[in-house]
Amino acid sequence: MPNILTLNKIAACGLAEFTDAYVCGDAVEHPEAILVRSASLHNMMFDPVTVAIARAGAGVNNIPIETCTERGICVFNTPGANANAVKELVIAGLFLSSRKIAEAIAWCQTLKGKGDEVGKLVEQGKGAFGGPEIMGKTLGLIGLGAIGGPVANAAAALGMRVVGVDPYISEAAKEQLNPGVVLLSSIEELLCQSDYISLHAPLTAETKGFVNAGFFAKAKPGVRLLNFSRAGLVNGADLLAALASGQCAAYVTDFPTDDIIGVPGVTAIPHLGASTPESEDNCAIMAARQVAAYLERGEIRNSVNLPAAIDLPEEFTHRVCVIHKCPAETILAILGPARYSAANRRGEICYTVIDLDCVPDVSAIQAMEGVLRARLLSNV
Repeated sequence: MPNILTLNKIAACGLAEFTDAYVCGDAVEHPEAILVRSASLHNMMFDPVTVAIARAGAGVNNIPIETCTERGICVFNTPGANANAVKELVIAGLFLSSRKIAEAIAWCQTLKGKGDEVGKLVEQGKGAFGGPEIMGKTLGLIGLGAIGGPVANAAAALGMRVVGVDPYISEAAKEQLNPGVVLLSSIEELLCQSDYISLHAPLTAETKGFVNAGFFAKAKPGVRLLNFSRAGLVNGADLLAALASGQCAAYVTDFPTDDIIGVPGVTAIPHLGASTPESEDNCAIMAARQVAAYLERGEIRNSVNLPAAIDLPEEFTHRVCVIHKCPAETILAILGPARYSAANRRGEICYTVIDLDCVPDVSAIQAMEGVLRARLLSNV
């Protein structure tokens, strides 16, 4: 009976995806899989029987990916499950960056107790909170994936001119874009055209701090920047300098840091992008289904560290699933004739699946040099 350890609160509809053959909870021991949202696993000692971790969300910064890979643990995320929730908050961010809505609401709170003077004070003070309309302005999107693409379409529907840069955009994603969205070949082109810029790029060694002094220098004066991706994409000191000079008129982010909180022109939101019941349900269901498919059939869908394996035969007697760095041929040679076999590679990591009629010696495969983990699944 597989044990599933839940960290953070996982939506009940997601846990309902597991049959009665599973035991789920936040105190189970020796878990075959872990479901997590934002809790950090970097200092966690993983049980030897743990073979899968599913992040109910897109970002996996809270999971030690390299450690998991070397231990033969498949790490999943749930791309797209919270895309609509984030998209809606980004659109709200567009208005927040233009109309000083948050500052205006905070100022209104100070009028409490003024009695009959409130109306007069409102008319006297409202001029401090004016701002431009977004219709007819240009929004530049850096990244047009699961969130950036829908944001582009929503902004176009609101009457904005939309341009975007994404060197990795798929043909399928292109087909989903509003015909009016213009794809540019460089960030430099985007910077000189955009009144608003929204970041939808992953945080990597290459993208860390790429929004810096050089970025702002190439942007239109008074650009408004939205960051609902990751805090680390923006160099904090350079952002503050751009805000102080007026080169950046506003910064709206879902990732507050100490250096930007309270700074004029900054609207800091407490990481609410995926904080909707619909998003939490979608992420939990998607994570649970991916874990169950991996534990029961060896299927891999939306893993961040292992190759995909999504077209496996549904019926099998004995199935060996091997995560390894050695050639797949060496594993196949040990097992002999197979009913089905497939090997997929991602970088130096290979995932090989073999279906057999007889019970194989999995311990011999596990002992091979270059094998990170070998699992036996049986339907008998």
